[in-house]
Amino acid sequence: MELRFTKEQQELQHAIRQFAAAEIASAVPMMESEERFPVDLIRRMAERQWMGIPIPKLWGGAGKDFISYIIAINEVSKVSAAVGVILSVHSSVCTLPILNYGSDQQRQQFVRKLASGEWIGAFALTEPHAGSDAAAIRTSAARKGEDYELNGSKLFITNAGAAGVYLLFAVTDAAKRAGGISAFIVPGDTEGLHIGKPERKMGLHGSNTCELHFEQLRIPAEYRLGREGEGFAIAKGSLDGGRIGIAAQALGIAEAAMLLLRKRLQLPKGKLLTHRHAELAELMARTEAARLLVYRAASLRQDGRPCTKEASMAKMFASDTAVAVTGAAVRLLGAEGLSRDHPAERLFRDAKVTQIYEGTNEIHRIVISGRLMK
Repeated sequence: MELRFTKEQQELQHAIRQFAAAEIASAVPMMESEERFPVDLIRRMAERQWMGIPIPKLWGGAGKDFISYIIAINEVSKVSAAVGVILSVHSSVCTLPILNYGSDQQRQQFVRKLASGEWIGAFALTEPHAGSDAAAIRTSAARKGEDYELNGSKLFITNAGAAGVYLLFAVTDAAKRAGGISAFIVPGDTEGLHIGKPERKMGLHGSNTCELHFEQLRIPAEYRLGREGEGFAIAKGSLDGGRIGIAAQALGIAEAAMLLLRKRLQLPKGKLLTHRHAELAELMARTEAARLLVYRAASLRQDGRPCTKEASMAKMFASDTAVAVTGAAVRLLGAEGLSRDHPAERLFRDAKVTQIYEGTNEIHRIVISGRLMK
């Protein structure tokens, strides 16, 4: 079976590829040197409706399918993985959950502005003592009349500081553990929300990653997403899409590194195959296998079919491939590959985190094996 995109998907892919080569590429030096969120670049993407690709036109989006959205992340990440993760978190784990689980009032109030790119979205689940074990979060939400009061903190939140909306998870009934977690929509200008200083990361420069602190933060009860106690299910239901997005990001990184290697290791006419070219063939096969896993998971997600195992397989394999290919690029390019002026060095730094966020690959191996044992 050959993976084929529709004409509309191909047109979107071509448009984003051209935009990335011209406008995203020109913003990369600024993001790398200043580690500054690319506000103007995201605005130009929003003008093209790319911040709401999988959102129905009814709610202000572009009305395209999930595969089109994954194509966008893939193409953007070939040029900038930082912009790729900004788009992925904004769409997969903030805008889409509010669309899927929210009331019409919440869709009207929040999804429209997120889909248009007027607001950027963020997903606030991870805490200092609750990374892979999301059920162990301690941020609390207590009902106070017509409001909820939130207290606690979050860690490593992508898009923090730039976000107009945070999808936040807090404990409403500690006795129920995962069953006592609820989801809340928190506007970025809410009193009591404090943004920590941006993390100085190994890679993904230009993508904000900050701590969040909540001190007697009050939001109306109608900002709760779903019923009390449904937060953990909402988070899990959203993470499949998020993991496919990160898999597409990792795939883009791997494809960009493969292009560098192919240009550098071209085989002159009449020359024999070397061990380096044999390694290149192996890496190309891995990259193509990752591509098929990514788009298979995206296809299942688009059709509304179960895809937890497939999303984990795609994310695990694509991220491991990205690290392998970028590592090989740095090594095979020699001293040139270590230079901050060479894209291989940036791709190598950007690749590593794809093995860690949206669930570490160790967690994904547990998820996959658990599904196989059922």
